[in-house]
Amino acid sequence: MRNLLLAGVAAVMILPTAAQAQSNVEGRVGKLESEMRAVQRKVFPNGAGGYVQPEITAPQTQAQAPGVPATSALADLTSRVTSLEEQMANLTGQIEQNGFRTRQLQEQFDAYRRGTEARLKALEAGPAPIAPAGQSAPLDTGTPAPTASTRPTKTPAAVVASGDTAAPAAAGGAAVEKPSTGDAAEDAYLYGYRLWAAKRYPEAEAQLKKVVADYPKSRRASYAQNLLGRTYLDSGKPSLASMAFYENYKKFPDGERAPESLMYLGQALTKLNKAADACKVYDELSDVYGAKLSGAMKGQVAAGRSAAKCQ
Repeated sequence: MRNLLLAGVAAVMILPTAAQAQSNVEGRVGKLESEMRAVQRKVFPNGAGGYVQPEITAPQTQAQAPGVPATSALADLTSRVTSLEEQMANLTGQIEQNGFRTRQLQEQFDAYRRGTEARLKALEAGPAPIAPAGQSAPLDTGTPAPTASTRPTKTPAAVVASGDTAAPAAAGGAAVEKPSTGDAAEDAYLYGYRLWAAKRYPEAEAQLKKVVADYPKSRRASYAQNLLGRTYLDSGKPSLASMAFYENYKKFPDGERAPESLMYLGQALTKLNKAADACKVYDELSDVYGAKLSGAMKGQVAAGRSAAKCQ
């Protein structure tokens, strides 16, 4: 009788202890599950569809005969805790690996961007384009360039007086005189041309832009936009030159200097190491303006295609 009484007392003391242990384990499980969900939200931010499913699930409980001690619940909770701890360790490792790969990609991209910017700056600072051997680049004169068979003969004095084919003078020379013909658009363009001929490129750029802005309907707008591109090209800025030439062809396709702009655009793209695009420009020039090209321009186009290695 005494032994039965002691067994009953021991059972009463053990039951609260087991219940308390189970409660502690359940608390750990709940905490680990909430932490794992937080980690999963960080690894898979696009929604619950990407959550990692638990590798170990609680086993299906089986009905036990009355009187059999229910000791499997604590073992199940311990198994769940172990599974959650392993998943937490795996997810933490994945986060660290993803962070390392992201930093590597960012560093590679930054290095590529710095290299590209350096190459573009080097191209922008390159020398001005050289005319093909045996030919001189046609000046953007006051009248369309005539062919060799119809080129008029002028004395140097007449050329300077008309202000259309003066050879470029050394930079830093005497002040450039503003023309006065009575035609505002004509005077504005000729002044920009004289600044370019004197190699005063920054002043020429500003003046030629002003001509295009102030007199967009004048025939000189096509001349000014084309000469703006040549100014950029001569001052070692092929990227800006290519944009100026393309703008002239786009805005003034029927302008008198549209064919020249396509020809110089091909030269600028070749300097920018875009030979394939240069070949497309030369093809466009031949398709659109082939019948209007002078013999000199056809020779320059052929030289340009050869420099770009066009097929």
